[in-house]
Amino acid sequence: MDFQLPPVDNSVPSPCIGVCTLDFPTGACVGCGRTRSEIKNWPYLDGDAKRAALAAAQKRLETL
Repeated sequence: MDFQLPPVDNSVPSPCIGVCTLDFPTGACVGCGRTRSEIKNWPYLDGDAKRAALAAAQKRLETL
C-alpha cells in the first residue's frame, strides 16, 4: 500500500520570517504567530484555511 500526502496548496505564501521560537504560554511562534499545528500542516491547508490561520496568527502576535 502506498502512502500519499495530500496535495500542496501554494496559493497563500507562508508567513514565516525565520524567527522560529515558540512562546510556551500561548503556543504561538513569536515570529509568525502560528501554532505548531498550523506550522506543521501549512503546506496541506487550502487557501481558505491558510487565510483563517493568518488572521488568527495576527491576533496572537498582537497579544505577545
